[in-house]
Amino acid sequence: MSDRRPRAAWRRRADAPPASSSARPPSAEEPGVVQPSVVQSALYRDGRRVSSPTTLADTFRQLREHPDGMAWIGLHRPTEEELHSLAAEFDLHELAVEDAMEAHQRPKLERYGDTLFVVLRAARYLDAQEEVDFGELHVFVGPDFLITVRHGAAPDLSAVRRRMEENPDLLALGPEAVLYAILDAVVDGYAPVVAGVQNDIDEIETEVFGGDPAVSRRIYELSREMVEFQRATRPLVGMLHALMAGFAKYGTDEELQRYLRDVADHVTHTSERVDGFRQALTEILTVNATLVTQQQNAEMRALAEAGFEQNEEIKKISAWAAILFAPTLVGTIYGMNFATMPELSWHFGYPFAIGLMGVVCVSLYVIFKRRDWL
Repeated sequence: MSDRRPRAAWRRRADAPPASSSARPPSAEEPGVVQPSVVQSALYRDGRRVSSPTTLADTFRQLREHPDGMAWIGLHRPTEEELHSLAAEFDLHELAVEDAMEAHQRPKLERYGDTLFVVLRAARYLDAQEEVDFGELHVFVGPDFLITVRHGAAPDLSAVRRRMEENPDLLALGPEAVLYAILDAVVDGYAPVVAGVQNDIDEIETEVFGGDPAVSRRIYELSREMVEFQRATRPLVGMLHALMAGFAKYGTDEELQRYLRDVADHVTHTSERVDGFRQALTEILTVNATLVTQQQNAEMRALAEAGFEQNEEIKKISAWAAILFAPTLVGTIYGMNFATMPELSWHFGYPFAIGLMGVVCVSLYVIFKRRDWL
């Protein structure tokens, strides 16, 4: 094999010009577009597209006519009949077909004879909603075929197909090369997600110390997304190491070995970042709970102080009310003007009433003063 590195060609910038229309038909594999089950099917020989069958039956027939070719079939939410026809044609294991049919699988890598079954969880960051959207991808890799079953908008496999077709030397390495290109696309798709999550965490830190009451919900939702992200990235590390362990046994091309090691490095870095994000969110949630508790304590203390001050005022008012009530009571009794009251004809009745009022008021004042009511 040549010493040149075709990787740079198929991993060039997204603004690179697409392949000519004669090389491939327009792709329907764009995210968010309503698609038929068979998104695109093509037959390749020596790294170049030789035909674009419109049905699975045509693909099967042409692959039989060209046993030295490779079929690359892209499906989006296929029907049960379509998966069963693929299973019958390519001898796919029933357990793998069942997994691809039901979806909601964890990332994994399983080998059934000559067929490799890979489950990947792709992710993309939605700027408008500030959330992570996850997609699921199932890949069947055989000696002369590669089948992708996509559940969700991500990843954009049309870009992978376009880049591979622009680099026939890499595509000529067969289905394994396409698998590694898909792995690389999925892992590279994590980078915008990591950047978006990092920005969210920075905003959350500002909101936490700014006292935003809605930040707790945002922390919780982002933490749940990081759990999903962790489930998508962490198994990939083991999967890629398992593929690397089989280099010698399955005679993997040296160039592909370099690609796979590069993808493994990227996914390890991403997995470490995701672990760091989850730890950071846990710490932020703890800090937020502490700040909320401190704020609640301050509010409770302020309420207690206000209640204490109100209590003091009530005690003063009550004390003065009691002091003023005493002479009112005496005056009321002596103002009844009953003829049989002995004090009415008493010479010292008036001074006695005034003195009694004074004694009661002074006594009450002294009592309340000693109790710090006044």
